[in-house]
Amino acid sequence: MTDKTTDAGPRGMWFNAGLPVLGVVLALSLWWLITFAFGIESFWLPAPQDVVEAFQRLPGHLIEQAGVTLMTTAIGFAIGAIGGAAVAVLFAASRTVERMTMPLIAAVNAVPKAALAPLLIVWIGLNTQAKIVMVVLLCFFPVLVSTMAGLTSVPNDLRELSHSLSASWWQTFVKVRITWALPQIFVGLKVASSLAIIGAVIAELTNPANGLGSVVVSSSQSADTPLAFAALTLLALMGAGLFYLIVALERMLLPWARATSS
Repeated sequence: MTDKTTDAGPRGMWFNAGLPVLGVVLALSLWWLITFAFGIESFWLPAPQDVVEAFQRLPGHLIEQAGVTLMTTAIGFAIGAIGGAAVAVLFAASRTVERMTMPLIAAVNAVPKAALAPLLIVWIGLNTQAKIVMVVLLCFFPVLVSTMAGLTSVPNDLRELSHSLSASWWQTFVKVRITWALPQIFVGLKVASSLAIIGAVIAELTNPANGLGSVVVSSSQSADTPLAFAALTLLALMGAGLFYLIVALERMLLPWARATSS
């Protein structure tokens, strides 16, 4: 199905680019209207201007803690994504390895990751490494599953075409199977990007030495709800930024996938 707005030239492009901004403005307006109409105290639900004032009160501290959370998220996301894709490639290359280890991986994936946070502190300690491991655990499985789905869904026509051209196993695997799986891999990366932020915050709530999660904990304990919302807003912006960075990479590296889906 073709999206007519994508074929409307520059006017359609500006329209598409403005829709997300319009959505944010409407959401902020609704947020302000609710707090104003019902006279809600900022202790319960701060208005948008209260959150801005909280950020202006401690801008350096919030940015510093955001940097800590961003570093934890980026490192854990990179390790989890590379690890998940690598294990999926290994499974796709060897059915024996997949059958031997997949049940164990499925069982580990079924364990609620938040329940592992206290154990990570026991095993690794109150440090950044424990937070990174939590992010890795949450990012690993979506990338693994999506990459496996892509590698195992190659049409038989492409396999037969590769065989008729006398391509080697390695050439078929790299040029056909991995290329075919790239859109699915990006789906997993987009899911993992959101989970990476969640993993970092879970770790910081359990191990509140630093990071935006620690700001949420400390501000909640001191009844400074606007500051907690300022930290949550930065987390939301961070998650959206990481998600759209991956979308931009997908559009740049896979132009054919975008043309096919439009």
